[in-house]
Amino acid sequence: MLTLKKNTASLLADATAKLFGEGLLSADEIFEMLEYPPDKSMGDIALPCFRLSKSLRKAPPVIASALAAEISCDEFSEVNAMGGYLNFRISPTAFATRVVSDIRAAGEKYGSPMCGEGKTVILDYSSPNVAKPFHIGHLGTTVIGHSLKLLHQFAGYNCVGINYLGDWGTQFGKLIVAYKKWGGREQVEAGGVDELVSLYVKINNAIKDEEDASVAGMPEGSRKHSALADESRAEFAKLEHGDEENLALWRWFVDVSLKEYEKTYKLLGIDFDSYLGESFYTDKMPAQVEKLRNMGLLEIDDGASIVNLDKWNMPVCLILKSDGTTLYPTRDIAAAVYRKGEYKFDKAIYVTSAAQSLHFAQWFKVVELMGYDWYDQLVHVPYGTVSIGGAKLATRTGNVILLRDLFDEAIKRVYEITREKHPDEDECRAISEKVGVGAIIFYYLSNNRIRDINFVMEDALCFDGNTGPYAQYTYARTCSILEKAGECGEMTDAPLTEVEFELAKVLSIFPERIKSAIAEYEPSVVTRYILDLCAAFNRFYHDCKIAACEDKDLRSSRLALTAATSRVLKTALGLICMQTPEKI
Repeated sequence: MLTLKKNTASLLADATAKLFGEGLLSADEIFEMLEYPPDKSMGDIALPCFRLSKSLRKAPPVIASALAAEISCDEFSEVNAMGGYLNFRISPTAFATRVVSDIRAAGEKYGSPMCGEGKTVILDYSSPNVAKPFHIGHLGTTVIGHSLKLLHQFAGYNCVGINYLGDWGTQFGKLIVAYKKWGGREQVEAGGVDELVSLYVKINNAIKDEEDASVAGMPEGSRKHSALADESRAEFAKLEHGDEENLALWRWFVDVSLKEYEKTYKLLGIDFDSYLGESFYTDKMPAQVEKLRNMGLLEIDDGASIVNLDKWNMPVCLILKSDGTTLYPTRDIAAAVYRKGEYKFDKAIYVTSAAQSLHFAQWFKVVELMGYDWYDQLVHVPYGTVSIGGAKLATRTGNVILLRDLFDEAIKRVYEITREKHPDEDECRAISEKVGVGAIIFYYLSNNRIRDINFVMEDALCFDGNTGPYAQYTYARTCSILEKAGECGEMTDAPLTEVEFELAKVLSIFPERIKSAIAEYEPSVVTRYILDLCAAFNRFYHDCKIAACEDKDLRSSRLALTAATSRVLKTALGLICMQTPEKI
């Protein structure tokens, strides 16, 4: 449809120039004016003529009628004026032939806007906190981020995926204290991240108990105190100052965590170009702090070093604590400066929870105040929060659903269904993994990313209706039809039914949906498109004989439409991190 709209805009630009004079509207301006009528009876594309009315001093219906008499195109069966609109009705066979031809010629690149050639994008996503497990709350940044990477790669960008590990901060002081008091090497080696989490939860509970005990019997509002909290801060300070014992423990905690994370990334088919975490920028922060100080941007507030952002209606941005330790903005600024120098990016995308929106707005503004002229290349892509039964996720309290458990359950449920059809054990397990993991991904990406999600296991693992398994099954159906037919067919002059024409129209709008998904940083645009394409193909499948069609020309056209659907579905599913089994 994008190609047809461009052709239509060009025709209209020529027609308006011929009828009303040069320079009235360019083809690009007309393209932006074209609409899809809400009622199919009005046509397939429409040009509202009201904007032209003002400059030409003619009534919109008069302009529409004049243009209707001038326009002629093989892909339009009818061009007519209706009120102030010029409506175009597409010729089904000619249109479908061109769409299928475009898909076949472009292959796996059909739909790519190729707007990123020669440009580099870095994407900071997933980025779990070390020594904590992957839970459902991490799924958003991981699959949204990777889908955005795939979309940008599809558009021709050079993409750098960065897993900015949360491998630094005061939580490691807590973990070191907990390990020294209650842990042991054998327990951690055996239990992995689960044992580290157990230690982290234990010390947080112990700190809370100490704080509560410190104010027991005291006047309301008394300041809480915990000796364990003080000890944890001291251990982290030692870590920041290069204490070898603490550094060795910290490196070990990171290694244990990465082994666990790699299992999840393998299931999702995700890899990263860089695993440089927060710790990598420890020696790069002082230069940025000094730059802020030399520029007169740093102020001292109660011993802490801050940047005042009152002019921009934001709270102060903390750069250093009163004890001289760094904070998230310090590390993020240093990381951005390093990445600009390392990758020469044209755009840097950060995929994190919407709860961090203020944090990103603050340090983006600080980068601008520091005089870095690439500040406007920094993009925060927020997404909604996840809760369980309405309760916020929290590792310290244990209120989480671990991703590995979620995936295991999904794979198990698919296996119970597919083993009856696939007696081969290896094949059955391979299909179950692709469909089970795909179900979770599709569930998450089916809604606008900014929406909050109250996670319900039963909904995520429901395989009926508009779900990932339904989309994957539709793709497998196209593969089965083509395999049995033994050919992909060619479009012919055979007249098409309405459902065939509708399928061709849905196929044609894929490039537009990709442009929207990239512009809006919104993978759910692709997910919704997949559902539209599956619905259009399944109507076509149920209403029309395909491989069994007795009319040779019609059979060929229908196989060609099936092959085109298969190609586009495979591309679209791949762009939202989903695998495409040819048998289910």
